[in-house]
Amino acid sequence: MPTVLILGAGSDMAVALARRYAAAGHTLQLAARNPGQLRSLEQDLRIRHRIAATVHAFDALDFDSHAAFYQSLPVPPDIVICVFGYLGSQEKGQADWKEASRILHTNFTGAVSILNIVAEDMATRGKGTIIGISSVAGDRGRMSNYLYGSAKAGFTAYLSGLRNRLWHSGAHVMTVEPGFVATQMTQHLKLPPLLTAQPDQVAADIFKAAENKKNVLYTKWFWKYIMMIIKNVPEPIFKKKKL
Repeated sequence: MPTVLILGAGSDMAVALARRYAAAGHTLQLAARNPGQLRSLEQDLRIRHRIAATVHAFDALDFDSHAAFYQSLPVPPDIVICVFGYLGSQEKGQADWKEASRILHTNFTGAVSILNIVAEDMATRGKGTIIGISSVAGDRGRMSNYLYGSAKAGFTAYLSGLRNRLWHSGAHVMTVEPGFVATQMTQHLKLPPLLTAQPDQVAADIFKAAENKKNVLYTKWFWKYIMMIIKNVPEPIFKKKKL
């Protein structure tokens, strides 16, 4: 069965993805900044689904370590899912470059750094799938989260270009744009229940879309149309809104 590398495997969404791929019999490589926190998940997946799983240390912001990290994996992964991210505080980031830098580098630079390495390997092998978790926040800048949104906009554009490039080598790239998802990262926010997905639902959508080699996935599905409306609001009107 294919081997799946999950980058940022400690998040709620990543855990749901790990369980979904393990249930399908895939071998898992779980990577996170604090690998010790993944041991119980690794053992549970091994026992529950009778699959092979390994745990690895990975720091998205330690760019210089990314090549050695990838080379140290037991086998080259067939599927790489980039899940890590940092919502951060827009208000704090407006005045504190350290916070702004963490938002930008976690959500964009760190992802590009590791996926450039993955892409080179998959292009050489002529196969593989990269799944990047971006966000609908990147579809249009809003005053409430434009630091996070701008990083995700860059990541979405990066994945689009990477998809264009790797198609010619036989590898596939899928962009995932979730809307609201009930996770630890968003637990401090008051999310509208009807518009908010659960991690298990998002994982199921991603698994199915990747199997079908979908290029771009909005989850829940209706976010595609919500963002279509938001993107088409004229700028003279949009800038007056407090969104």
